Amino acid sequence: MPLPLTGLHHIAVLTKRLDESRAFYCDLLGFREIPRPPFHFGGAWLWNYGLQIHLIVDEQQHDPTGPIFTRAHHIAFASPDVAAVERALAERGIAFRVNLQTGTGLKQLFFRDPDGHHIEVASYRPTIE
Repeated sequence: MPLPLTGLHHIAVLTKRLDESRAFYCDLLGFREIPRPPFHFGGAWLWNYGLQIHLIVDEQQHDPTGPIFTRAHHIAFASPDVAAVERALAERGIAFRVNLQTGTGLKQLFFRDPDGHHIEVASYRPTIE
């Protein structure tokens, strides 16, 4: 028997750039900050799309440089208008990579947050259940 799960609650994202990451996830991706307990470490809790993102301050994070990978750990968001997302990224000067899936033709956009974590956006077909 599988575990009695009901869905995905949150994703934890380590950051050493809390203010930049908060602005990235709120201003670009549409999340809003929600109350967070007074932990002994910095961070922020964000909410939208039925999902929380917990930003956790970690000064050990690597620098956000190097190529954008399509097979790296990443968060994927669905969008009904990938062309609008592509324009918005270009207008904001955010580097991104376009990937076209072989066989399906799905257009995926990959880019990174201020700490180098990969983000994917695509117009996914409904999942078969």
